Amino acid sequence: MFDTLQDRLSETFRNLRGKGRLSEADINEVAREIRIALLEADVNLGVVKDFVASVKEQARSAEVSQALNPTQQIVKIVNEQLVEILGGETRTLRFAKTPPTVIMLAGLQGSGKTTLAGKLGRWLKENKHHPLLVAADLQRPNAVNQLQVVGQRAGVPVFSPEPGNGVGDPVAVARASIDEATRKMYDVVIVDTAGRLGVDAELMQQAMDIRDAVHPDEVLFVVDAMIGQDAVNTAIAFRDGVGFDGVVLSKLDGDARGGAALSIRKVTGRPIMFASNGEQLADFDVFHPDRMASRILDMGDVLTLIEQAEKTFDAEQSAKAAEKLLTKKGKGFGLDDFLAQMQAVRKMGPMSKILGMMPGMGQYKDAIGAIDEREIDRIEAIIYSMTPAERSDPTILNGSRRSRIAKGSGTSVTEVNSLVNRFMETRKMMAQLGSGGGMPGMPGVPGMGGGRRPARQQASKKKGRKGVSGNPAKRAAASAPAEQPAAPAQPAVDEFGLPISGAPSSSAMDEFQLPPELAKMFDQNKGR
Repeated sequence: MFDTLQDRLSETFRNLRGKGRLSEADINEVAREIRIALLEADVNLGVVKDFVASVKEQARSAEVSQALNPTQQIVKIVNEQLVEILGGETRTLRFAKTPPTVIMLAGLQGSGKTTLAGKLGRWLKENKHHPLLVAADLQRPNAVNQLQVVGQRAGVPVFSPEPGNGVGDPVAVARASIDEATRKMYDVVIVDTAGRLGVDAELMQQAMDIRDAVHPDEVLFVVDAMIGQDAVNTAIAFRDGVGFDGVVLSKLDGDARGGAALSIRKVTGRPIMFASNGEQLADFDVFHPDRMASRILDMGDVLTLIEQAEKTFDAEQSAKAAEKLLTKKGKGFGLDDFLAQMQAVRKMGPMSKILGMMPGMGQYKDAIGAIDEREIDRIEAIIYSMTPAERSDPTILNGSRRSRIAKGSGTSVTEVNSLVNRFMETRKMMAQLGSGGGMPGMPGVPGMGGGRRPARQQASKKKGRKGVSGNPAKRAAASAPAEQPAAPAQPAVDEFGLPISGAPSSSAMDEFQLPPELAKMFDQNKGR
């Protein structure tokens, strides 16, 4: 969603590199580029003015003007201001002291309230709560049926005493849901209310009646992040009419410019609490302003990546795989282990989404977007077409075996060869890294092996090397081996300079003979 803003800001900061000090003209140029980038992202004009004014004020400070790297200081200032307009600190749900906690969802029709109710219910269930979904949208056709289907997929029960489609009283349904939750010991109630195609008096009145009937602990306003500035205007109308405690951004994975996310917190004064960034029920999480700011500035979102990995990866299984890499030079790590790790990564989400959370990946947007997720399916098919022995030891794969695997997986022998070769190279590299060795193919990187000798050492080596004389007599004298005086035999002494009792003398060393096997080996080496 923030691709356009990310590209403009990255270009702005790239132009600052190489400047030792920032002049007033440089600061004004940076402020102008940031202003254009925010306006192109459809950010509210008042928010843009405040943002740029704050950046300019801090950029003129002595700390930045005297900094050794003013570019990093500017990036730091912009990051802090982005975090501020996005909400500052992460805002979590407030749970009632006496259950059930009532959460009311409000918003326009088509903003994604019903689907988001299922996502929120699933998220609460994963966090050890017992939620109940309430079908209080009795106006939209099949809204009750949709919530039942979503609840079934999420594994969350749905309270729907009325069929909907214009039949039933939503206020009575909402009120009855509290008694149902108390009786069956649900600790969270999520009320899905009706929406309209636009803000009108009827919508506001119904939402206020439900609010007064259930006294919600949290009123969450669901905003479609793709509708831009109109989302901010709708949020202001709801804040003044019904009132809400927090904002939930839906469709954050869309290709819109993201102005709503950057404006709504500053304009309404209400924090963004959750974000939905996909169509799947798992594509939902708490909104972290600092992490979102890092993504916008192409600094990645490593914390979210780590959290997702902790949920997905089996620690015991990963430890066993790592141990296999460290033993027998990695030969214990087979294609079965590789497939298990790859499937765990896949559970975290699409590869493009995972790579997008890593720092500095903004410059590879096109390549990441071109990733074919079906390639993983082909890899799984190839590995599953192997026998257990072939998976554990790919070195036994000869031509006939590879041909059989290609036919069984519906691929070509070339694809099988490519997978096996890449696996063997990766296993070798990971084994070297795990054992503390260098990484092949990384010249010049300290500790990575395969690197060149430092320039200073090369210079000293060249300096100590004498040139060849043009005089034949001198050249012959230089090439003749110089006779070295024999060094006198030194008695064996310890670290304190005292003679070691029982130490072999030089004559004893002369009489010492190697075992026949070792002597034969040394003789062979001499003959080479």
